[in-house]
Amino acid sequence: MNAHIYLRASTKDQDALRAKSALERFAKENKLTVIGVYSENISGTKLDRPELHRLLAHAQRGECLVCESVDRLSRLSRDDWEALKNTIKKKGLKLVIADLPTTHQMVIDSGITGQIMEVINDMLLDLMATVSRLDQEKRVERIKQGLENKRAADPTWTPKGKARNAEKWEKVRSLMIKHPTMPASDIAKLADVGIATVYRIKKNSVCPSAT
Repeated sequence: MNAHIYLRASTKDQDALRAKSALERFAKENKLTVIGVYSENISGTKLDRPELHRLLAHAQRGECLVCESVDRLSRLSRDDWEALKNTIKKKGLKLVIADLPTTHQMVIDSGITGQIMEVINDMLLDLMATVSRLDQEKRVERIKQGLENKRAADPTWTPKGKARNAEKWEKVRSLMIKHPTMPASDIAKLADVGIATVYRIKKNSVCPSAT
């Protein structure tokens, strides 16, 4: 059975491709043939995601949409989650979540067993999507409360942008100079930074850099 892997990270400093190898192994273990990998850095609260839409446009009925976890697919509002689910169902795709074992059965089961598993999975997916959304809302509320508390304590306070880690930036630059042909993904691992950070340093550097 053919499969399309979807990978998502929230910010440009996170590596959306982090789980690629693990999901490719997962697909192989479950006798799935990966014919597409779609990766993007975008908030899970947004339904308008270019790579997800590209996956849905290319995938064919009977194929699988494979994700690492529900929150990689959705931190959507209830209405947007329903819209995404309906699109997946209309396309005739099987939604397989690596860390939700009951969805693995969708790869092999058909008939009455498959129908029962589909009902069970729908309930579990709805529950986990709701938990993901609530977790996101709580996180945003905590940040909002923290900012309000700081402003109440000091009316002149203004939030500062995320500071660069000078040591890590220098390590990345050093690796680029010593190993000009080293892939950006390897540099990111050695310097313990996101791959997006490597590309950002590369863009702002005059030294040789990884490809």
